[in-house]
Parts: sequence; C-alpha cells; structure tokens
Amino acid sequence: MSELTHVDESGGPRMVDITGKPDTVREAVARGTVTMKPSTLERLKTGSMTKGDVLTVAQLAGVMAAKQTPALIPLCHPLLIGDIKVDLSLDEENSAVEINATVKSNGKTGVEMEALTATAIAALTVYDMCKAVDRGMRIGNIRLIKKSGGKSGTINLE
Repeated sequence: MSELTHVDESGGPRMVDITGKPDTVREAVARGTVTMKPSTLERLKTGSMTKGDVLTVAQLAGVMAAKQTPALIPLCHPLLIGDIKVDLSLDEENSAVEINATVKSNGKTGVEMEALTATAIAALTVYDMCKAVDRGMRIGNIRLIKKSGGKSGTINLE
C-alpha cells in the first residue's frame, strides 16, 4: 500500500507529511452549476426569492466553506489561504447558475479541495434558498478546471 499517500504501513489512514516540501504559490479553480426552471431563474434574477439575495448569500457561503475544508474533509491539511473568490453568474440559455471558485495560497500543499468545497457549498446554498419554488433543481458538474503550483506545475483540465 506504499503507493497510497493517505494510508500508513498497517493500512490505516494518515495525513501526508508535507513538512519537507517547499512553499510555492498555489491556485485552484473549480466550477459547478445549479440548473432550475426558467421561472425560478427569473425570480432569482429579479431578487424576488423569499429567503433574500440568493447570489450574495451563496457567494459568502462558498468563501466560508473554503476556509472550513479541513474540518469537513478528513486528512485535509489546514492551510493559510491568501485569497478566495466565488463568482456566481446566470446562464439564461441553460436556465442555470454557474459557480466558479478560485482559491490561492502560498504553501506546501494544493488548494483543490478548498475550491471544490467552495463550489459545492455555494451550489447547495442556491438550492436551499430556491427549493421552496423549485424542488426539481439539479446540482451538477462540480469539477476542478485548473490547478497550479507545487511539483506538478500548472494543469488545465478545461
């Protein structure tokens, strides 16, 4: 099991030792969508959801989630995050909210999990705030689209 980085010699879980790694600037970008009825998107666009400003609340939820990633994902290192951006935009053609999260750090390990967590929680927040008018919404296609820094350098997945 030596090829598995989060498993010790006896097969138990372990946090990877990163103390010997050099600090580098790290960045990760994740994306996801919440698809909904056109009437729901229109209400979101006009600010007429009963729970309030969906996009602003979801943006804040995403930022807060990125900072809490090590408390949510076992064996994930606590990081000093330098920047978090969570942008939500309306895709009227597909009746969806598109979420993009970018997380930056200067450290020993990547910020992919933080970007993915921000995206997922922002999507869940959109769902929560709109579910009273649209139970058929779909959260989907949450994925890493780019990462940079560290030994592997820049990887563009889209």
